[in-house]
Amino acid sequence: MGGGPKPEHLLVILPFEPPTAIFDRIRRNHPHIQITFHQLFFTDTPWKARSHVPPELFHDATLLLTLSALPPSPEDCPRLELIHFTSAGTNHIANSPIYTDTTIPLTTSSGIHGPQIAEWVLMTMLVSSHHYSLLHQWQKSHTWGKPDKRAQSLLRNLHDKAGQRLGVLGYGSIGRQVGNVAKALGMDVIAYTARPRTTPESKHDNGFIVPGTGDPKGEIPHTWYSGTSKADLHHFLAQDIDHLLISVPLTKETTHLLGEEEFAILSKRNAFITNISRGPIVSQPALIAALKAYDAHTSALRADDDDSFTVRPEADIKADTSIPGLRGAALDVTDPEPLPKDDPLWDAPNCIITPHISGMGSAYVDRCFRVLEVNLERREKGERLINLVDRKRGY
Repeated sequence: MGGGPKPEHLLVILPFEPPTAIFDRIRRNHPHIQITFHQLFFTDTPWKARSHVPPELFHDATLLLTLSALPPSPEDCPRLELIHFTSAGTNHIANSPIYTDTTIPLTTSSGIHGPQIAEWVLMTMLVSSHHYSLLHQWQKSHTWGKPDKRAQSLLRNLHDKAGQRLGVLGYGSIGRQVGNVAKALGMDVIAYTARPRTTPESKHDNGFIVPGTGDPKGEIPHTWYSGTSKADLHHFLAQDIDHLLISVPLTKETTHLLGEEEFAILSKRNAFITNISRGPIVSQPALIAALKAYDAHTSALRADDDDSFTVRPEADIKADTSIPGLRGAALDVTDPEPLPKDDPLWDAPNCIITPHISGMGSAYVDRCFRVLEVNLERREKGERLINLVDRKRGY
């Protein structure tokens, strides 16, 4: 009688060149798995790929690794038992028949993005607070500083991150690594999750973790907040937050989660907003208005100081509760994407925009497959998969 795992067929659909070294590793560890690679570049409708992927590939596959391309219908993939996505979320394919009309297990690559995205968050945070655009202008003009007392005063009075409070809206793998880095800067970290985390075990990260990163036991936040109502969210936002990280998944419930009311609460500390999740979570017109409000008031205050060439320290401005708005934002995601050239967000004051690249890096592809390989081992042992999508919750 034959033993061992049954034969499997892994179909890999990616916009990259075939990762042959990774395929060799999988074949060594799982010799029963046949691998087929198909290169497919992005399409306007992410999950529609009938005209690009030969139907027999979907028909024969038992395992699928993909960025977004999916079989057009359940009938096209009768043998498919697992789909692994190279993205952290599945909102981009939530309207596909495979998502809505099947129970095929879906897993994501959540957990792989923490290191590089946390570095992007830290970079943009410091670029803003340390006025790097001014320093770069000096370098480009071959100037060892300028005899501009206002600029010099601006730099002397910058406020470092020690003692500031980071609010992490969505304490998943990315939020945990940002919290980890923020703690190293001396920041105070608080977390917000949809479900209460009242026991030590409930605070654990049970997904994929890049070794040496994140917050595996959930020990970094000094306080956890939770809930799904506006009142719950507003209670969290009212906790004297200096820097808000948006790292919740995009669902119907989180669409425009942050708008005029929420920014008004955050204006108490004139918070800095970072969004590495999805653009539609934020109401962009409300964000632009909040950034303009802060810029208008602080510009007037600093103009008043011109005679003495003394710029009010940011800490003093933040302590002035009469000043509305948000002091800045860093956005790796927008609504829509790509952001149209004439969108007013481009010109919003103190706003850093990058084209959804914070998660990119040389380790990306390998880590995506590492998550799949963990689950291949778990399937063979009959264990629960990691990073399994709950279709009802949307992530």
